[in-house]
Amino acid sequence: MYKLYFFLLCAILCSSCAKRYKIEGASSVSTLDGKMLFIKVPAGGELVNVDSAEVIHGLFKMKGKVDSTVLALLYMDNSRIMPFVLEPGNISIQIDNARITIKGTPLNDCFNDFMTSQNSLDDRTSEVEYEESRLIMDGSYDEKKQNEISQKRADLLEERNNLVKSFIQDNYNNALGPGIFILIANNMPFPFLTPVMEEIVDKAPDSFKDNPMIRDYITAARSNMEKMRAMN
Repeated sequence: MYKLYFFLLCAILCSSCAKRYKIEGASSVSTLDGKMLFIKVPAGGELVNVDSAEVIHGLFKMKGKVDSTVLALLYMDNSRIMPFVLEPGNISIQIDNARITIKGTPLNDCFNDFMTSQNSLDDRTSEVEYEESRLIMDGSYDEKKQNEISQKRADLLEERNNLVKSFIQDNYNNALGPGIFILIANNMPFPFLTPVMEEIVDKAPDSFKDNPMIRDYITAARSNMEKMRAMN
């Protein structure tokens, strides 16, 4: 009887531990010292604070329970820093002037790889802009060079679209897919579906399309697109 009670107690404790997160962060940005960091998650159309910590001597810690795995947002006071996945496990956050790295749990490691690829594309895009500026300053920006720069921009845009599309499709059934889609949607000037977004939605499983935020956005976007077509 006592053995049974012991095993049941262990099972309860393990189950409880499996649904907790622990965040340990470090920052080399001196201006962050004394600032408050907040974790916010979407709830009922709003962002709700679920945890916070003060940065002291470049370090901060947070811990708590996870009711469900969600794509959360890390804020400094009222300024958004970066999205990350709030999920069970030990999460490491490193902040410096160049990059923010969030990893340590399965989905955050996956998201960090995606962000690394995005950052690489950003760097290559900056190189193209620098190349164009140099050509203009040199007085050698002729039609041939303009076409070459335009092609490089188009290739980078296609690569970025394919990266985002494949990432969301690979993560249709976890918090990353819907979360990243909504982040992209929120950056649109009004609800609208780009060709890439249309392809993502068309190939998505019902579990993705039944997400309340995605369902509401798709409904509003398609209504807007119908109105625009009717006006033309």
